[in-house]
Amino acid sequence: MSVSDQVNMFYNAKPHIFEKAKALRKNMTKAELILWGKLKGKQILNLRFRTQHPIDIFIADFYCHRIKLVIEVDGDIHLKQQQIEYDIGREAELNNGGIKVIRFSNLEI
Repeated sequence: MSVSDQVNMFYNAKPHIFEKAKALRKNMTKAELILWGKLKGKQILNLRFRTQHPIDIFIADFYCHRIKLVIEVDGDIHLKQQQIEYDIGREAELNNGGIKVIRFSNLEI
């Protein structure tokens, strides 16, 4: 992977976002760990997913750059109105960058 591909893959995320993502990888939820067990190692269609991946000012739970897909795992906090509104805006920003977002609840995982 070239340097320009790596820059594109992170969509100009700043160093503090990388640090936050690193901390999140060390503290994944039970549902995230279960899904990560299914996504890692190119188990699905030989696609490489990354966990807690920086994208601009956001951190995606899981991201596949090849198909520009974000998978989010939502806990109960995502049922609160303020979080719903934030998620809608965040998803719109990612969509504007050509990234598709799909969401699953912890219970679905």
